[in-house]
Amino acid sequence: MAEAGQADGQADGHEDFLPIAQHGLIGDLRTCALVGSEGTIDWFCAGRFDSPSVFGSLLDPRRGGSWRLGPQQEEGVRTSQFYFPDSTILVTRFMTERGVAEVHDFMPVLQASDPDHRQRIVRRVTAVRGTTDLTMTLSARPDYGRTHPETEAVAEGVLITGGDVRLGLTASVELHLRDGDVLADLTLRQGQEALFVLEVLGEDDAVASTDAVDSDRLFQRTAQFWRSWVSRSTYTGRWRETVNRSALTLKLLTHEPTGAIIASPTTSLPESMGGGRNWDYRYVWIRDAAFSLYALLRLGFTDEAAAFMRWLSERMAHPPENGTTEDLGPLRVLYDIDGNVPHETELDHLRGYRDSRPVRIGNGAVDQLQLDIYGELIDSVYLYNKYGEGISADSWHDLTRALEWLMDNWERPDAGMWEIRDDPRHHTTSLLMSWVAIERMMRTARQRGLPGELSRWADVRDDIYRRIMDEHWDPEVGAFMQHAGADTLDAGVLLMPMVKFVAPNDPRFTSTLAAIEERLVSDSLVFRYDVEASPDGVEGSEGTFSLCSFWYVEALTRSGRLEDARLALEKMFTYANHLGLYGEQIGLAGEQLGNFPQAFTHLSLISAAMNLDRELG
Repeated sequence: MAEAGQADGQADGHEDFLPIAQHGLIGDLRTCALVGSEGTIDWFCAGRFDSPSVFGSLLDPRRGGSWRLGPQQEEGVRTSQFYFPDSTILVTRFMTERGVAEVHDFMPVLQASDPDHRQRIVRRVTAVRGTTDLTMTLSARPDYGRTHPETEAVAEGVLITGGDVRLGLTASVELHLRDGDVLADLTLRQGQEALFVLEVLGEDDAVASTDAVDSDRLFQRTAQFWRSWVSRSTYTGRWRETVNRSALTLKLLTHEPTGAIIASPTTSLPESMGGGRNWDYRYVWIRDAAFSLYALLRLGFTDEAAAFMRWLSERMAHPPENGTTEDLGPLRVLYDIDGNVPHETELDHLRGYRDSRPVRIGNGAVDQLQLDIYGELIDSVYLYNKYGEGISADSWHDLTRALEWLMDNWERPDAGMWEIRDDPRHHTTSLLMSWVAIERMMRTARQRGLPGELSRWADVRDDIYRRIMDEHWDPEVGAFMQHAGADTLDAGVLLMPMVKFVAPNDPRFTSTLAAIEERLVSDSLVFRYDVEASPDGVEGSEGTFSLCSFWYVEALTRSGRLEDARLALEKMFTYANHLGLYGEQIGLAGEQLGNFPQAFTHLSLISAAMNLDRELG
């Protein structure tokens, strides 16, 4: 129906898949749903982010399940989407031959830490001009499409049960049941509206009546919640609307009851079409969450930082029973929301996005050694201690224990921040962030007068510094290389001036930046490394990595190349989707690749924009 979707899909024989970018995100700080530009909810995990999907047509249009609400006719319909200003309420507009209708999609959030929160998806459709014939089809397929649910007409609507899920659908129009699906046809004239509400029910909950749902109240209170939240941002610069949208996206990826921050709400959206680079990102990556913490703190959102610190303290004090291993250290690379270790499995029954298999749940990176996570985490803790409430004595004890482990293990080869599934290496970024971990612990100890063996810490910190300078610098290339002895580059070293390892005008860094521009930059877009020259254990290619593209902007800014930085930033803005959302990567034709939206990309956008804004004055 949407012209962009038709053109993209028909060109490669996958017309039943909407492009990744043609989606908006709604959520209730517990889970999210992706709403396509054609009015279809293609992805929704009931209860929380990492629960099995109920709507999963994003990964398989036939088996996955979906919830469509849109015009009956498909030809000649134009669509557009936008967010209700300063909120996460999504508006999808349909321009038909006879009139214009719009759907308001949102998940109500009435107040922070609401003890009476009810998880609902509200879909309100209104005829704003003329007359529109519409259809609604709800095809729930719980447990990643492995369950065909039972539907039962009850006094107030429809009860949907299957797997471990109970859902209640109520509507202001007549509903019909057919083979486990719920359907409705309706005609709305200008000023008329219809309401559909899907609620996640507890074991003993009944389906609510339409009369009990005040959609105007839910809309206004939800809009007010989001407007009040984003108004607390301290950023007032040139790109305020773009930065605010990224902040709202990061907030949508927080799990309010626990304080956890996930990397992305989806699984197995491919980094290359038809390839095997398909991962499950619905978990808490220590690295991603730490960077998110940094971005939120920069914007003044200290409550979210405090909540994540509480979640982190619980992880460090009580390691997961299903994942404790001294060989991997006191922290795992990733956790589920409860702090358990989500091991990787494959779902063979799902087709995968545009036939990109396998579809994975869980993530094998959980069994990897990635030493850089300690630097990213402790750097964010340092900032939280500086700008937030300050860390507790127990947290300092746990961090000291983690640092002691790192100081005994920093020389080990690991999988690196890009989670290679090949032989471990001595990654430059792993050493860099190990240096950061020790350096920030020393700063924090001095600022707070906290106990620590500063002299011994300094000795190890300096050993790491010398190792990077002596063994990871290639004088012939004039660059810090991907790992010791490598002839390849890694865009992760763009972090060096950002973490204060080198000055941005240090000849070694400016030379490294020039080498990265020559080998990894494509018209402001940056590849994280050369997959062909440096195999990572996974078949297939990938797009440019948007996190690295924003790191490039920040490196240019810190190096004093402000005009180049501004041009690169403005170009990156053009790769956002129509709602200002980004996935993990950008393909050759400018398409979004990877899980969507991606916290990594949005947090780096915030940092790049804020730093460039400050330098431009």
